[in-house]
Amino acid sequence: MSGTMRALVKHHAGEGAVLKQVPVPEIGPNEVLIQVKATSICGTDVHIYTWDEWAAGRVRPPYVFGHEFSGVVVEVGEHVKSVKVGDHVSAETHIVCGTCSACRRNDYHVCLNTRIIGVDRDGCFTEYVALPEENLWKNDKSLPFEIASLMEPMGNAVHTTLSGEVTGRSVAVVGCGPIGLMAVAVAKAAGASRVIALDLNEYRLNLAEAMGATHLVRVNKEDPVQAVKTVTRGDGADVVLEMSGHPVAIRQAFAMVTYGGRVSMLGLPTRPVELDITNDIVFKGVTIHGITGRRMYETWEQTSGLLESGRVDLKPLITHRLSLEDFEEGFELMKSGNCGKVVFSV
Repeated sequence: MSGTMRALVKHHAGEGAVLKQVPVPEIGPNEVLIQVKATSICGTDVHIYTWDEWAAGRVRPPYVFGHEFSGVVVEVGEHVKSVKVGDHVSAETHIVCGTCSACRRNDYHVCLNTRIIGVDRDGCFTEYVALPEENLWKNDKSLPFEIASLMEPMGNAVHTTLSGEVTGRSVAVVGCGPIGLMAVAVAKAAGASRVIALDLNEYRLNLAEAMGATHLVRVNKEDPVQAVKTVTRGDGADVVLEMSGHPVAIRQAFAMVTYGGRVSMLGLPTRPVELDITNDIVFKGVTIHGITGRRMYETWEQTSGLLESGRVDLKPLITHRLSLEDFEEGFELMKSGNCGKVVFSV
């Protein structure tokens, strides 16, 4: 396919982006061209849009950004066998080498040479995107495109939540951004006895309740550690999912986890964090799991299964539906925190 397409381009090393015409990507023999039907804004996209310190050190404009999407296959390379034109797909956004030491032991999600679409190469805030065949996940055609576009970030929530035992356990979710909200739903679906959502944003705490939280903790109005201990009869949470990346919240996460508990960490602090390792980790026998991406493709199987079974419903999480032309409104909503997921139709 040739011609041009609309695309949201990170055009310079500064805040903002521009919507412009760019060439439709050409595909190689092992690649697939997808017509994007829905694409959603991630926190990473906000970092790139606002051009913070992380973005300035990582991305190289100009390029098309965005990495959460779903769409329809419109062209396949000559060597592609697993998908065909007309298939509905979502995508694993981490393109891995397959040959490094991590890949050889099947830990593809921590590939030493990972390249991420919308970060290290052109992404999906556009009409068409090209990807390797092995990065595609086929969806049932009954799954709405807007829900399918959330499977990649939901995979982060699934990986974080299910990296250890959850059934019958008390789970505290620290930070109720969109992935934290998904973690609330996953923990509830997995049979957690209590799901405690912690945040200072009332809008997102209300969403957490809609997603299945059994207890809400307003961290600006009460001591979050004491609140979690009260809910758990003084023990602390069996599982703490740290989704905020805030240094204070991280310290509180380790203070609120029970002896022998687990802390899974997805949030990304922007500076070093001081912890009481002796008392809050070593003497408590805490297991810590750093989470990046999704296990390929175990996490995708779990994510798809949770959606297909109806045990996780993401519809309450989609609070705003916009066209790509309204991208400025979408990013302002994300910056304000007064939204769940913002989805663009393309």
